[in-house]
Amino acid sequence: MKITCTQENLSYGLQVVSHVASKNVSLPILSNVLLKAEKGGLVLITTNLEIGLVCKVRGKVEQEGAITVQAKTLSDYVSLLPKENIELEIKDQALSVRSSKSKTNMKGMEATEFPLIPEVESKSKHFIKAKDLKEALTAVVFAVAFDETRPEISGVYFNFDKDILTLVSTDSYRLAEKKASLTKPSEKKSSVIVPIRTTQELIRILGEENDEVVVSGNENQIVFSLGDIKLTSRVIEGQYPDYQQIIPTEHKTRILVNTNEFINTIKRASLFCKPGSNDIELKFNQAAGEIEVTAANLQVGESEARQEAKIEGVDNDIVLNYRFLLDGLQNINDENCSLDINTNSNPGLLKPIKGEDYRYIIMPIKQ
Repeated sequence: MKITCTQENLSYGLQVVSHVASKNVSLPILSNVLLKAEKGGLVLITTNLEIGLVCKVRGKVEQEGAITVQAKTLSDYVSLLPKENIELEIKDQALSVRSSKSKTNMKGMEATEFPLIPEVESKSKHFIKAKDLKEALTAVVFAVAFDETRPEISGVYFNFDKDILTLVSTDSYRLAEKKASLTKPSEKKSSVIVPIRTTQELIRILGEENDEVVVSGNENQIVFSLGDIKLTSRVIEGQYPDYQQIIPTEHKTRILVNTNEFINTIKRASLFCKPGSNDIELKFNQAAGEIEVTAANLQVGESEARQEAKIEGVDNDIVLNYRFLLDGLQNINDENCSLDINTNSNPGLLKPIKGEDYRYIIMPIKQ
């Protein structure tokens, strides 16, 4: 193998793939990146046996070949090189990395030892803008449960239907649902549960551009393709809970409030919450047109704040985990939001005033 490419392109490709590589006592090669020089450039591949990442880097190939070396070491080293052409060559089962003023040899392992990333035979394809998918994933991924006993909720639920992708996550204490528009109508309705680690990698890789992501796969695997990057992942088996039945369809009280002002009020009160429970009490007074937010901690003190709001329906109150409430509020892309309440023992529904693309359900803390 002998190939020349720019430092910028090589460093970017290594940063994309090296995050998946990790130390593994039984399979040390999983901490390596596979470098394959072939027609058109250099292919970089890493895997942890659940996720596989492939990134193609442009370069001038003088001799084809392949080798695996420590992913993190190579990525860190290349990132510190000057922005100029870099030559990669295999010599005596080591990777030689040369620039104008430096030369380094890295011990490698045979490319034939590297686990294969299977080619996925796709049953359907879906198309979405990268920035839309990133925004939608960011709005729900925080609510995924880290629960090995309930694998079906340890990932993000993807539902493709016509020209809409609906993403859902829950940890049984709150539930987030975000809708995003597809650039082309789906060939057929389909759904899948994608592991949390995969969605976190996706958020890291996806940019803010209008580049198109192609989502494909089958019952066992899902593939996200974005330009020269391809992420392949297993999917979670099982049936996602019928979450629609827990979304409130009626309310006794509706609060309309400025989103950012509400966030600041909650943050101030949170400083006086009891550790562990993170509880704050919200009281809604229609006549006064305000929300009263209170929190108390015997070691720190207590706080009470009043927030101007439009209150529809009856006076009401509820106790919520402030962290969960802030998670929902901070993912509402609207100046104003609404909070629907029935009783202090029923879940509340948080959503933006404009549009129906985001819904956030939060369970109360029972006193």
